[in-house]
Amino acid sequence: MSERPNRERPEHPRSPRGTAARGSSGTTCFLPAAGPARTSGLRRPAYGAAPAYTAYPQGPKTNTLAIVSLVSSLVGVFVIPVIGQIVGIITGHMSLSQIKQTGEGGRGLGLAGVIIGWVTLGLAILGIILFIAWFGVIFANAREMGYSS
Repeated sequence: MSERPNRERPEHPRSPRGTAARGSSGTTCFLPAAGPARTSGLRRPAYGAAPAYTAYPQGPKTNTLAIVSLVSSLVGVFVIPVIGQIVGIITGHMSLSQIKQTGEGGRGLGLAGVIIGWVTLGLAILGIILFIAWFGVIFANAREMGYSS
């Protein structure tokens, strides 16, 4: 086999810190200049390390009675008219009292439950009164017209 010609590499012109040395195999290698001891071969970034990740701060816990108040007031509007609204009003006032004492979240939910409960209960009572009055007018007119049972 033919032997490879021995080519010497000149020292790198852009790196003034180190010196060139011949290795055991005859190749030229670059040796870094003596300086402060390094713990690793990587350079430290100039801008510093990134801050550690912290979890998003949790808000105050939502009061359960406030949620019950809103849900039961809405159930009172669509499913069980008077009972759901009364439950929503009572639990709403209880939740607002607890929120004031403990500092929990959910004041808006409790307030919405109370407001929806009172407004829809008022409308339901007004509707019942109008319904009874309407039937009173119909029965009064029926008697005048001669319809009797």
